[in-house]
Amino acid sequence: VHIYKSTSKVHLSLSLSGSLLSYTCSRHILCFCLQMGWGDLGVFGEPSKETPNLDLMAAQGMLFPNFYTANPLCSPSRAALLTGRLPVRNGFYTTNAHARNAYTPQEIVGGISPDEILLPELLKKKDYVSKIIGKWHLGHRTQYLPLKHGFDEWFGSPNCHFGPYNNSVCPNIPVYNNSEMKGRYYEEFEINVKTGESNLTQIYLKEGLDFISQQAVAQRPFFLYWAPDATHAPVYASKRFLGKSQRGRYGDAMMELDDSIGQILAHLVSLGIHNKTLVFFTSDNGAAVMSGPLQSGSNGPFLCGKETTFEGGMREPAIAWWPGRIPAGTVSYQLGSVMDLFTTSLSVAGVLPPDDRVIDGLDLSPVLFNNSLPIFYYRGNQLMAVRIGQYKAHYWTWSNSWEEFNKGINFCPGQEVPGVTTHTQEEHTMQPLIFHLGQDPGERYPISVESKEYRDVLRRVTAVVEQHQKDLIPGMPQLNMCDLAVMNWSPPGCEQLGKCLKAPESNPWKCDWPH
Repeated sequence: VHIYKSTSKVHLSLSLSGSLLSYTCSRHILCFCLQMGWGDLGVFGEPSKETPNLDLMAAQGMLFPNFYTANPLCSPSRAALLTGRLPVRNGFYTTNAHARNAYTPQEIVGGISPDEILLPELLKKKDYVSKIIGKWHLGHRTQYLPLKHGFDEWFGSPNCHFGPYNNSVCPNIPVYNNSEMKGRYYEEFEINVKTGESNLTQIYLKEGLDFISQQAVAQRPFFLYWAPDATHAPVYASKRFLGKSQRGRYGDAMMELDDSIGQILAHLVSLGIHNKTLVFFTSDNGAAVMSGPLQSGSNGPFLCGKETTFEGGMREPAIAWWPGRIPAGTVSYQLGSVMDLFTTSLSVAGVLPPDDRVIDGLDLSPVLFNNSLPIFYYRGNQLMAVRIGQYKAHYWTWSNSWEEFNKGINFCPGQEVPGVTTHTQEEHTMQPLIFHLGQDPGERYPISVESKEYRDVLRRVTAVVEQHQKDLIPGMPQLNMCDLAVMNWSPPGCEQLGKCLKAPESNPWKCDWPH
């Protein structure tokens, strides 16, 4: 979930109901949840209707049925969100193997490149105070942490809550307050894997509410990046929510996140700053259906899920909320992506994006939105597919390898489509598979290559892809090298807690990315 805020002196022209309105916005909140599926919200048709606050947020704001992440995996998506650039440009990919997803596990050597300019760094031009709460996942070595990249405050972790681990082999993940760790997951910050109980979401909620109050009292513009991770396996929820959902433990976590977002919005209203606050809610990738059903959400009508470039892997729930500015109960069918949030946030804050690099995000403020950019579906270093309007063309297809599939790992359980959900990497560049997503959102019925519709769409798509590839300058890959010595053995602040661990001798290797 994301919340954006801009200074009270900045004016924004917004097209609403055919007229141009001039108004001010002094706050941004971005809520970026973890592997939440398009079908997890009641407003998108989830039958148990257990997300009343998000459904109300949509009723009071604008819903985006055609919103996408930048990658079917968490770390690259987060890098794209904060830089406004495709992972293949900002370096959050690997060249160790073709079309492989990669992220930042504990043993990764790299992280966000120092050449990238992140959103909070740019917002400082307008005196924004920026805070991240929850998961960072853009590198855990000291030079990659949030306070080194524009954030003024941080409460959360550099990685997800993987574990628990045996510290003699692999350390548990640290939790930071600003620049120093305050403990580790499964230790000072308890997560009961057996029962699923943890108070982490409540801790993250309190941190967010306190930050909003502090900045409101001080009358400072702020950017809050609220990034809880409760919906990632092992899924957790606090005691008050455990066992309450019809959907099991994942539903419990969803109910708690929904309640938290409701409290954040209500807090903005109680402080009287809601009409100067733009709040945006979305997710970093689709539901992890390979972990389902107990540890996974729902991608609704869409094919497959996390790790794939089918719709289930990259189309996300998305809601914009700005009382008095965004008309209540509206729906935008425009194609949007997390990279648009970078550009839009700068526009609302009155800050120009960097002019020395390609920015892939579109400024959504003129609609809030009428222009659409293509959606590019990358998997590692390979452009797998592109969407233009209602049409999607697959140049490569791959769900997951036969090796993984035969071990019981399935990225498309119960959804195999012959010739589409392939277990080997299949190239279709000479004759891409083209689907009409309005008529066929599940990507099950390719348009006939002999039809005039196919030929017309292929001409449009080919021109867009050729221009994109002509202009593309890939960034230096940051996710190629691993080393056990760089894991979270002795994070900053471990001395005060007596939690420092001895690292093994450095022995780098090329990371193996099976997906």
